[in-house]
Amino acid sequence: MSGSVSRLTFVRGDVTEQRVDVVVNAANSSLLGGGGVDGAVHRAGGPEILAACRELRAGPYASGLPAGQAVATTAGRLAARWVIHTVGPVWRPDRDLSGLLASCYRESLRVADELGATGVAFPAVSTGAYGWPMEDAARIAVKTVRETPTSVAEVRFVLFDAEAYGVFAGYR
Repeated sequence: MSGSVSRLTFVRGDVTEQRVDVVVNAANSSLLGGGGVDGAVHRAGGPEILAACRELRAGPYASGLPAGQAVATTAGRLAARWVIHTVGPVWRPDRDLSGLLASCYRESLRVADELGATGVAFPAVSTGAYGWPMEDAARIAVKTVRETPTSVAEVRFVLFDAEAYGVFAGYR
């Protein structure tokens, strides 16, 4: 790890359409697909991603991928080379799980470094069905990416709608 990300960009769009080395999947712990970003990644990437995830479940992740961790698979039919799956925490107003959310970004960058990736596209992890408030999620995500030592040259936050884009882009 040579330093910090030299280019941080924010775009409104679909993370599955990004032409980068790595697309990060906001996965559920089963790694077998689901709704939101997870379902979109599995649909767009095709059966190769599901097959790779099934292999992970048959091996080191028999009980699923714990929140805050990350693991890579093929990207199947996506324009990216790899998918890094990370499981964000479910937001709870009575418990501070911000460390787990930050870990999703740190661990994804660590795996990206292991792969030799130079460009990584992140969605807004945990903000959909997991209910994390957008403002807090954006603050944690951008701060963590800026402070994490990495060889990744560009991190691109890919936000699905105008609200998410506006909140994340406010942290330029």
